[in-house]
Amino acid sequence: MQQAQRLEERVPARVAGRFEGRTMIVTGAAQGIGRGVALRAASEGASVVLVDRAPLVDEVAAEILAAGGAAIAVIADLETFAGATSMVRAATEAFGRVDILVNNVGGTIWAKPYEHYAEQEIEAEIRRSLFPTLWGCRAVLPGMVARRAGVIVNVSSIATRSIYRVPYAAAKGGVNALTASLAFEHAEDGIRVNAVATGGTEAPPRKIPRNSLNAAPQSAQDATWYQAIVDQTVASSLMHRYGTIAEQVGVILFLASDEASYMTGTVVPVGGGDLG
Repeated sequence: MQQAQRLEERVPARVAGRFEGRTMIVTGAAQGIGRGVALRAASEGASVVLVDRAPLVDEVAAEILAAGGAAIAVIADLETFAGATSMVRAATEAFGRVDILVNNVGGTIWAKPYEHYAEQEIEAEIRRSLFPTLWGCRAVLPGMVARRAGVIVNVSSIATRSIYRVPYAAAKGGVNALTASLAFEHAEDGIRVNAVATGGTEAPPRKIPRNSLNAAPQSAQDATWYQAIVDQTVASSLMHRYGTIAEQVGVILFLASDEASYMTGTVVPVGGGDLG
């Protein structure tokens, strides 16, 4: 959208040194919002651990290194606890500790009325959009508790109130509950936990689709259901448009920074006025 592109140009590119001396894990960093978070955090001084199950994450790390930043790429399946512990181990070996975790893995796989979801599809949606955040938090907490310091930013969605994404909505509702409960539990340990509920976001076509393991040609009915999601998202936004990656990245990194030092247990909607 031309309007969204003009807005993206007005978003500040970086805040110099904001994350100097901090190690930040960014999951789902190969493309989309995760890639945007990783690139900007690195430009603001963070040592970034980019995690994805797609080898494309190596290209993002190379881009950061070429610009003079500090980064490593970790290929891991974050739908498993073993994958989450492996990313924390790699981060600790490379940079000594984890200061910030941005849990970005997730996203709707299918779009259709709930009665059309198969059993395995419902389970896949929950594994995709809830478990990586559950496991990621569990893996970083021991180190953060020991140091009595840390920041977690979970990427949720305003789609907790939407159509044709009921399993995804349930998963992101779980992310919101996890955010509130962890913040309550660990505030005394000096750990802040917040979430960003992203709205519809303009992004380049995915290089690897979320349902690549179960890819099938999109039917005319599938296309109609997906368009209904787009239409509902735009209609529910007071601004009646999709946002940009930069608009999501800005809020995620604000919550990750010391600028948000008196915020925890909060889910911040970034959906043009749609509160989810």
